[in-house]
Amino acid sequence: MGALRLEDLSASNIVAANTLSLKPGQEQFIAPVTYSAEASVVNPETAWQRVALLDDRVVGFIHGNFDPENVHEEFRACIWRINVDAEVQGQGVGRFLATALAEEAKQRGFDRITVLWEPGDEGPEAFFHRVGFTDVGETAYGDVIGALEL
Repeated sequence: MGALRLEDLSASNIVAANTLSLKPGQEQFIAPVTYSAEASVVNPETAWQRVALLDDRVVGFIHGNFDPENVHEEFRACIWRINVDAEVQGQGVGRFLATALAEEAKQRGFDRITVLWEPGDEGPEAFFHRVGFTDVGETAYGDVIGALEL
């Protein structure tokens, strides 16, 4: 695989980001229940949205949130969503995106990032554990809260 690069989500790449393919069975894990319930409290000013490009092709997307005042600790510095195109899953794109968000969090003075996921065989749990997240709790909706110490 060639070199990956990070780019802000923009009008020129949003369609590609929205049409990233999934492997069969992954559809149900796109957004945990807790994210749907909390979506109304996300502040666009605290959102951090980037795409990963391989050559000129969008192969991944990450939506992070940096809101140190959020009443929910798990949403202060977090991965809100991460998608990697099915064709390149397992090739380091997700790790690249998670690492980029972790570096941004460090620069902003955070000492950890969090992520939520719905448990399940086809879900993202194994990925998050491979990149260093550990289970630290559970939401009221049964989603796992994972944390990565920086």
